[in-house]
Amino acid sequence: MRVRFRIWRQDNARVKGGFRDYEVDGLNEDMSLLEALDHLNEQLVLRDEKVVAFEYDCREGICGQCGVFVNGRAHGPHANMTTCQLHLRSFADGDTITIEPWRAAAFPVIKDLIVDRSAFDRIIRQGGYISAKTGTAPEANAIPVGKEVADRAMDAAACIGCGACVATCKNSSAALFTAAKINHLNTLPQGKPEQHRRVSDMVQQMEEEGFGHCSFTGACEVECPEGISVANIAEMNARYLKAKLFG
Repeated sequence: MRVRFRIWRQDNARVKGGFRDYEVDGLNEDMSLLEALDHLNEQLVLRDEKVVAFEYDCREGICGQCGVFVNGRAHGPHANMTTCQLHLRSFADGDTITIEPWRAAAFPVIKDLIVDRSAFDRIIRQGGYISAKTGTAPEANAIPVGKEVADRAMDAAACIGCGACVATCKNSSAALFTAAKINHLNTLPQGKPEQHRRVSDMVQQMEEEGFGHCSFTGACEVECPEGISVANIAEMNARYLKAKLFG
């Protein structure tokens, strides 16, 4: 299988970047897109050229590190899928595959396809945790949690922090990510003691990081690998108002 990669190359956020074309042969349809990029980099090393920098870790759709635009869509042509789960069988022999990094002011380019998503970490630091006594693990049934509550919390907790919601939003909003992290903990009894401070501090940090406001188009839900609902944003807004009134 032979494809033409059109890849964004940029040394850092301070210099201008641009697309470069690479013809790659010797591929097969069962290879993942990241494996195809590995194959390209091996060829670049042999030609004494700079390899393409891209992020990955687990390559199992769990870590959220591999996020890029593929042919203009976050993570590629399929819904609810990370880039590492995308295989070449989704393309035809001879296709041109365009790959570029997330586009958001809050996600500056580090190099090529890698962006700095530490803004998410700073949002988490403002409340993405619970107060708990240290020591041995508590009894699992010490705090009863109803199934409906547990299911809602787990649905929000599924967020892997890939940033596709930010990259695909026309306002580069991080509302879906922040809402998922807030609702995950505020839904559970263990998160109730900090619930008002959590939502106020995390929303404030989100705004300070330079993310835009929610565009209400629902693009974030469509491109989210975990299919996290935009209903979480509405719930976060209600919690934020309540925190301002009673926090």
